[in-house]
Amino acid sequence: MTDQMYRVALASRPSGAPTAENFRYEPAPMPEPAEGEVLVRVHYMSLDPYMRGRMDDAKSYAAPVPVGGTMEAGAVGEVIASNSPAFKPGDFAFGMFGWATHGCLPAKMLRKIDPDQAPITTSLGVLGMPGFTGWQGLMEYGRPKAGETLVVAAATGPVGSMVGQVARLMGLRTVGIAGGADKCKMATETFGFDECLDHRAYATAKELRAALSQACPDGIDIYFENVGGKVLEAVIPLMNNFGRIPICGMIAWYDAGALGAGAAAEGLTAPALWRNILVKFLSVNGFIISNHWNRFPTFLNEIAPKVASGEIKYVEDVAEGLENAPATFMSMLKGGNHGKQIVKVI
Repeated sequence: MTDQMYRVALASRPSGAPTAENFRYEPAPMPEPAEGEVLVRVHYMSLDPYMRGRMDDAKSYAAPVPVGGTMEAGAVGEVIASNSPAFKPGDFAFGMFGWATHGCLPAKMLRKIDPDQAPITTSLGVLGMPGFTGWQGLMEYGRPKAGETLVVAAATGPVGSMVGQVARLMGLRTVGIAGGADKCKMATETFGFDECLDHRAYATAKELRAALSQACPDGIDIYFENVGGKVLEAVIPLMNNFGRIPICGMIAWYDAGALGAGAAAEGLTAPALWRNILVKFLSVNGFIISNHWNRFPTFLNEIAPKVASGEIKYVEDVAEGLENAPATFMSMLKGGNHGKQIVKVI
């Protein structure tokens, strides 16, 4: 075993959109597993929008990555050394190993992955945290009912595509919003959305709202919020009475700093937003998926068979090489990916 690994560290905190200078690819000593710990050689790591928030030094539900620290990420790989009876060399495990070629964690913080049941990459997307986020947010806070209309942006991503497919299987009309004609085609042809709108084709929220009103002739009952910005402004006036809005992200505002708190008000002012919530009796629920892990086994029991049968589909974008993770991440934040963004480390 080599005595050296590689990682991507946070070199500095970004001001606005991240740049290459905010990251540093470097060697690091190979960790040695202590009692109860497991050493894993990472095969694939996940890139997710929440990581942009970890780069800011702002008060949040999770601590920021310290300057000089390894960028945070979920990853999956092969066990190469174990001081726990729960894992043996050759097993595959998922854990928060970060942007790194290797990771060492207590066995209790890992999840064993069976490569014979599904490709190990699915533990990062459709059968991992993003897929679980979409399912949990929709089921608990969206409270879907057959015949209703659901709207979700980033419709081809691992969260949005899960939301849309589960809602469609439950008998809802599903309308996606995505960036670009190719993504909209994927939303309808691969993921089965009834319709998908290209938000880049509309210069203003008012123009997008007019198109949405045509796609949602009976109004919107559920808006699964993961982007904020222009899409939120377009949707809110179209919400039906007693509509539900699960909130899991607001990627359009992340580059404003402070996890989006620094974003300037645009057309949708606080009074207008609050009034819509009041007079339409809307239920708006923010949620952080880490508070719901007790439901993960239920999610897997329901969704894994549907993935295996092809009833629920997924798309993965795989970039090659840990050293390319920063550029891939920056592209993803600007919509450069089509499906779940993954980095192949080896």
